[in-house]
Amino acid sequence: MRIGFGYDAHRFADDRALIIGGVDLRHPRGLAGHSDADVLSHAVGDAILGAAGLGDLGVMFPGSERWKDVSSLSLLEHIAGALREGGYEVVNIDSTVIAEAPRIGPHAPEMRANLARSLHVDGNTVSVKATTTDGMGFIGRGEGIAATAVALIKPLV
Repeated sequence: MRIGFGYDAHRFADDRALIIGGVDLRHPRGLAGHSDADVLSHAVGDAILGAAGLGDLGVMFPGSERWKDVSSLSLLEHIAGALREGGYEVVNIDSTVIAEAPRIGPHAPEMRANLARSLHVDGNTVSVKATTTDGMGFIGRGEGIAATAVALIKPLV
């Protein structure tokens, strides 16, 4: 078994959709980034890549035109394929979105389902939680959103 940790943070940006876990949250501001800036999918992807020793998102998906504005769920599909090619499978994912607004909890089941589908795993394999910073730091000031994730993988049987 191998464990990986992922963290991602993006600042808010005008004129962008706010996509977290593949869900459009219909918020007045989205997140700045090269892809769709889905902090949750990015943290999950980095956790899996780290566990498998495959680098990170920036290594696998460089800031080129090919990956501009791409859905981060499609990035997770690529990561799932690379993981299988490397002889591993996901055992479980535990993730946390850190945001003052919008509320994540009501959307967590759909986020879980999106992540599980993109990774080709059972929905019970993925956990999505949310917390705030109680007004502290860049998240508390409403400047952006962050996410963390831990991935446990094992060799294919």
